[in-house]
Amino acid sequence: MKEFFKMVFASILGVFVSFFVIFLLLIVFLAAIIASVDNEKVKVHANSVIHMSLDHPIQERSSKNPFDQLDFAGFDNKAIGLNDILASLKRAKTDEKIKGIYLDLSSVQAGMATSEEIRNALIDFKKSGKFVLAYSEVYSQGAYYLASVADKIYLNPEGLLEFKGLGTELAFFKGSLDKLEIEAQIIKVGTYKSAVEPFILEKMSDANRQQVTSFLGSMYDHFLNSVSSSRKIPKDSLFAIANQLKVQQAADAVKYKLADGLRYKDQIIDELKSRTGIEKDKDIKIVSLVDYSKNKTSDDSEAENRIAVVYANGEIIGGEGDNETIGSERISKAIRDARTNKKVKAVVLRINSPGGSALASDVIWREVVLTKKVKPVIVSMGDVAASGGYYIACGADSIFAQPNTITGSIGVFGIIPNMQKFFNNKLGITFDRVKTGEFADLGSISRPLTEGERLIIQNEVNRIYNTFTKRVSDGRKKPQSYVDSIGQGRVWSGTEALKIGLVDKLGNIDAAIRSAAKMAKLTDYKLVDYPAQKDPFESIFDTSEDKLKDYFAKKEMGEQYQYFEQLKSALKFTGIQARLPYTISVK
Repeated sequence: MKEFFKMVFASILGVFVSFFVIFLLLIVFLAAIIASVDNEKVKVHANSVIHMSLDHPIQERSSKNPFDQLDFAGFDNKAIGLNDILASLKRAKTDEKIKGIYLDLSSVQAGMATSEEIRNALIDFKKSGKFVLAYSEVYSQGAYYLASVADKIYLNPEGLLEFKGLGTELAFFKGSLDKLEIEAQIIKVGTYKSAVEPFILEKMSDANRQQVTSFLGSMYDHFLNSVSSSRKIPKDSLFAIANQLKVQQAADAVKYKLADGLRYKDQIIDELKSRTGIEKDKDIKIVSLVDYSKNKTSDDSEAENRIAVVYANGEIIGGEGDNETIGSERISKAIRDARTNKKVKAVVLRINSPGGSALASDVIWREVVLTKKVKPVIVSMGDVAASGGYYIACGADSIFAQPNTITGSIGVFGIIPNMQKFFNNKLGITFDRVKTGEFADLGSISRPLTEGERLIIQNEVNRIYNTFTKRVSDGRKKPQSYVDSIGQGRVWSGTEALKIGLVDKLGNIDAAIRSAAKMAKLTDYKLVDYPAQKDPFESIFDTSEDKLKDYFAKKEMGEQYQYFEQLKSALKFTGIQARLPYTISVK
């Protein structure tokens, strides 16, 4: 028996040692991947063309997770963030080895303000005299918006170019909740605070339709003006082309001057060779934008003064958060670190957020206000900076937005689901309780709210709304009554927000940085990013099971994933929120 236990113990020990060795080898292997990804430089030949394909979701910053840059085990994850896209285009403008850009766009997975940033960077690149050529078999409307700045726009003879006007479609879940016998108990303030509508209505309210029509019309007006300027086509003509859907075949795009010609890929290759002086029997010197971004030069400026760019991206939540959410602890610490760093002379807060927790928003707002007392704080808004996203912005010295940024939504709501009938009738579950006080089980989802409980929550929602409008009133130096009149949960475009005083200027992140430098009286400075991203090794282990599930869900569901994501997100709405009404997808 003793020998038996010795053998068992030896076997267990052997298995443990084997797993430990394998684990060490895996670490070495992953470290090698990290080193190769981090240190890999791409050789750029003379007369090269940047191949720009934006077929990945564009985040604010490039991820440090090496798996996000590898084609590995079926993952096609090669992607770079907006920061590196803009930096690469700026560098390519003066890079003598780069002769032009080949825009290979079919669809663009980015919000309209992000596309605006990239489009403006392409316009700036063209000032160098270098060419921008666009070609695709299919242009989505978003892809065409970027391509419209190209010197030449080509389309496959059998291809398609979308030009039909902007639209947004909202999903309503009341019917599903009714079938499940789940009641969404709503407590809100604000005529337009329509985040709750998908759970209690089957279509848009009149107030919601009014605000959507308004900000969508504003964004479309900017879209038409921009395309008109680039393509030298009267705005009224563009409106008619879209309204009457005159572009139905590839030849129509050329007829109405939205494209310059119909070409096959081999003809595009020949033109690129001609533009770069390459003989027809030689290969074009192509470098992808992803690879070109790897050659970025580190900021080795000896400037003592710094401007901190604090990235606040995603839903606002309490706690630490991550690169895809705005954790109140993480972001408030980043702002605080920038404030106490004597080398940092100004702060640019880059916000791309639909809002979230009202409490977490207030925690971040406090750090913005404290920082403004000692150094300039400028806000740069991305695709969306609404509700809680606006809450954390309103205390800054100045706010920049793009014309097609979605902002405002100054309002508060709470949702507490009543799932009593669902539990009773669908699952056969009943509940009983014992409590020591009348409100001991306040917030329970197993029964409906009482009138007294509803009044308590409504009073709290009203109090938070009053605090929110007071924060905006103080920050924007406007009467609280005026803030209430443009608040009420209403959503505005950047252009509209400028007119009513919610933002100060229309411009991109570079404009915000220049403004920060001017306020701090800096001419020589370097940029530093906050908060620090996780190092590559940490990022590997952050590739969690949930993220893998989301990845495959997106792959399988395509555009329909947004509805799944919206319903999943709604399950986290319980409690008081300062949040954008819904997921806005403009197409």
